[in-house]
Amino acid sequence: MITLRLYTTLGCHLCHQLEALLTTLCAGDYRLERVEISEDDALMERYGVRIPVLADAEGRELERGFDAPRLAAWLEARGWLNTSAWEALRRQLEGEGSPREVRGAEMRDGRRYLG
Repeated sequence: MITLRLYTTLGCHLCHQLEALLTTLCAGDYRLERVEISEDDALMERYGVRIPVLADAEGRELERGFDAPRLAAWLEARGWLNTSAWEALRRQLEGEGSPREVRGAEMRDGRRYLG
């Protein structure tokens, strides 16, 4: 099982977006530990303007993982990318295909919402 840590804070919409993308793009089972940075001054100083930050078990971090191509590249470098889901999402982002092809996406009033 893949172990990941997400540095986040309550109400972070970008963190929710990253989590939705992770659900779609991660090839294997994973455990996500959410670390609330607002409860620790050192974490606030380190991550306050950088969240969401995703880290693997070795501590290698990804900033701006809510950007699908960045997250896909980070997962691919570790062998964790669901390539078929990424191709479907990539096509969708480029205006091809149906938004219903992607796990975790929902259409409401003509707009696509992740998670």
